[in-house]
Amino acid sequence: MAADAAEPAPRRVVIEADGGSRGNPGPAGYGAVLKDADTGAILGEDAATIGRATNNVAEYSGLIAGLRLAADLAPGAQVTVRMDSKLVIEQMSGTWRVKHPDMRPLHSEASRLAPPGTTYSWVPRAENAHADRLANEALDGTRSGVSVGAAAAAADDDDPHSLIEELQEDGAPAAPARGWGHRHGSATTLVVVRHGVTKHTAAKRFSGGLGGDNPPLSEEGRVQIRQTGEWLAPLVGKVEAIVASPVRRTRESADILAGIFDLPVAEEPGIAEMEFGAWDGLTFEEVRDRFPDDLDAWLGSLDIEAGGGDSFREVQVRVLAALHRLRTQYAGRTVLVVSHVTPIKTLVAHALDAPLEAVFRMELSPASVTVLSWFDDDRSSMRLYNGLPPERTPFASGVW
Repeated sequence: MAADAAEPAPRRVVIEADGGSRGNPGPAGYGAVLKDADTGAILGEDAATIGRATNNVAEYSGLIAGLRLAADLAPGAQVTVRMDSKLVIEQMSGTWRVKHPDMRPLHSEASRLAPPGTTYSWVPRAENAHADRLANEALDGTRSGVSVGAAAAAADDDDPHSLIEELQEDGAPAAPARGWGHRHGSATTLVVVRHGVTKHTAAKRFSGGLGGDNPPLSEEGRVQIRQTGEWLAPLVGKVEAIVASPVRRTRESADILAGIFDLPVAEEPGIAEMEFGAWDGLTFEEVRDRFPDDLDAWLGSLDIEAGGGDSFREVQVRVLAALHRLRTQYAGRTVLVVSHVTPIKTLVAHALDAPLEAVFRMELSPASVTVLSWFDDDRSSMRLYNGLPPERTPFASGVW
């Protein structure tokens, strides 16, 4: 590749890069866009899948793709990299050590490609929507490979309302919140159930999604879910579908509920629990002993990956993308959704138009029920939070 000789070479360029894994690890892809820093013109884009990998590997792959675009299309230009991955930005800036063996060769390759004076800047995910969209298009099979100059701009214009942009528009109220009497259209209602307890839940161990150790429901957990299902039995006939995270404990919970509702179970990976990486299966105290600095950093930020797994921001994007799919597929219907603590709290924060930090101020019991509705005008309502069958309420046990 070479820059068009008829155009003046850009003096300064910006790389926006991202990557993602559906499952972490799972099918992974990246997206990178190179822009003229002075004019904002798109110089080139790259998007591709990389097979099965983690989020962090995919993010580094996006950075490397962006740096290659800069070397080919803007040799000699001053480079600024903008990404929403705190891990990649801090490691490339030299403020964090590269500890994971999978990251070291990627870090070395990116360092080799980066021209002297390259600067790295962390940005919120909302400001990295272009690269995020490219990564998702690669994973969806609608974009692959490099496009340059006018071709890149034309491809970008083909999809002016990307999924992330639509989600951002969905999340921003068009007018001040109004009362119940002003709701418009039919409601898509999610009856969201947290899975029952496992041995990890009972021992208060970090228990992640598809990438970690996934113990089955304990007998106590199975009893909890049956009690919840019997409590929800009056909704038989009203609930039209059951959707579950594919993680073992949620799928087992959904199968129990399916027996009560006489419905099949569909899986939605986007509502799986956040990944805890090296922390998975450990207690909080064990993580504190083994990874004190990493734990402190994670507790102080929504953007730091837990144990090399997910950050809360990454979970938010994944969960809101899943919500978009659910609202599209089951528009105007009532759906029983079986999920986990972090995704459920994320949905609640979104429904209430609360900051993501609100997840730290919620408690959610195993096998509890939360009911959320979205209307045709994109307004939302929380109808129940952390509901429990009478025999499992704090009042029944005498503990509050």
